[in-house]
Amino acid sequence: MFYFSKSKYCDFKQCPKIPWLKKYRPELYAVDAATQARFDAGNEVGDLAMGLFGDYVEVTSFKRSGTLDLNRMKALTRQYLAEGRENICEASFDYNGLYCAVDILRKSQHGYDIYEVKSSTSPDNHVYILDTSYQKYVLEKCGVEVGRVFLVTIDSSYLFDGTLDLHRFFRITDVTDLVSQEIGGVEESLREAEKVMSLRDEPPADLSEACDKPYPCAFFGYCSRNLPKPSVFDLYRLSFRKKIDLYREGVVSFEDVLNGGYAPDGIRRRQVEFALAEKGTYLDRDGIAAFLKTLPYPLYFLDFETVQPVIPQYVGTRPYQQIPVQYSLHILRENGSLEHREFLGRPEEDPRRAIAERLVGDIPADVCVLAYNKSFECSRLKELAEAFPDLEAHLSSIADNIKDLLDPFRNGCYYNRAMGGSFSIKSVLPAIFPDDPSLDYHSLEGVHNGGEAMDLFPRLKDMPKEEREKAEHDLLKYCELDTFALVKVYGELKRVTELPE
Repeated sequence: MFYFSKSKYCDFKQCPKIPWLKKYRPELYAVDAATQARFDAGNEVGDLAMGLFGDYVEVTSFKRSGTLDLNRMKALTRQYLAEGRENICEASFDYNGLYCAVDILRKSQHGYDIYEVKSSTSPDNHVYILDTSYQKYVLEKCGVEVGRVFLVTIDSSYLFDGTLDLHRFFRITDVTDLVSQEIGGVEESLREAEKVMSLRDEPPADLSEACDKPYPCAFFGYCSRNLPKPSVFDLYRLSFRKKIDLYREGVVSFEDVLNGGYAPDGIRRRQVEFALAEKGTYLDRDGIAAFLKTLPYPLYFLDFETVQPVIPQYVGTRPYQQIPVQYSLHILRENGSLEHREFLGRPEEDPRRAIAERLVGDIPADVCVLAYNKSFECSRLKELAEAFPDLEAHLSSIADNIKDLLDPFRNGCYYNRAMGGSFSIKSVLPAIFPDDPSLDYHSLEGVHNGGEAMDLFPRLKDMPKEEREKAEHDLLKYCELDTFALVKVYGELKRVTELPE
């Protein structure tokens, strides 16, 4: 029998190879931190939305092994439908192997309405229409009279006042007409999917825009494994669509690029030339020196760590708002002395006031502050200034005086082959200091990147004392390395301007 689900259906509509690989080559499925965070947010929001219309019954059931008990879920759904229950959450259906679970099935005068809950702040995603069209198709085949179809998304303008108001937090959009336009193609798509899923050999599917749209495909690394390294897909800040266009024209390798298939300019040309030949380090000393002249001592190297809760936790915050919970600050004086200061909030309370007060105590107004990709730090400072008017002048002064240590790299003043066309600090640092263990993020314990820090901080409140102390230590050490790395990068820029011509 052909078994399919709504997630597999949406995968198939993106690329027929995705559900086949998930079934036959699941070990190749590479979920990155951003994708996993999206899944986790979806589960959290889905659980919250169950109470949107008051009392409800939920059919979710588990076997002793911890896996979903689909047979019991389907039986409970039939029971609750027969009883005429008003709101059935995770209502589960199966039509000849086509399975789906409806987030909220709500009784209406025309049968039952479908409410599909998404953790997005926008309903304008065609995948959502594919998803709900599949659900409507399966339910109607199971004999359920479907009335309207709705998307439940998050209102990004919602301001938390201490009591979560579900009707203001969520936004409901009627997509019945859009589903009606799409549902006619569901049956044919399922017939095509059945043919693909019955194949013993991997279905052919060349690289295309579907590798990145609507979502980056977790199998891209596998499907592109035979491309030369590096390839046109590694070109700096080139749209994925343009990369696909070049690929289709036969411009695949960097040799193809240099042989006239594409005429890169600026940093992209340097990226290609340095990848094909070891040229050492490119230096625009005048450009670097001009940048350094804008940096008066003492220098304050600043880095924030944040959390981004989908459901607001603190009064005066919005869904997905970046909440600064930690910072590291290195202070470099003209005589070479280096001082470190740091702050780590507590997840049990809103950390913004405490972090704002510490910032104005640690960083004087009108001094030179350095960050890497400063727009992030500037945005957080401006948000803090808006939240605390009594500190606004000082926090705004800090934001207004931030210089970006990314600029010399982004402007092409410093480049070597090891950067690989990337100017993130995680690429620049090992390219400049390949053999310095003090700058190796992999040597840290517990926290190695911002995603891990964002995940760990909210969990502190539920940890035993010793485990929490260890986690807090790991968070502080990770953030400290971020600003120590900036000090080292600054020192390298200064060093190269002092080299003889």
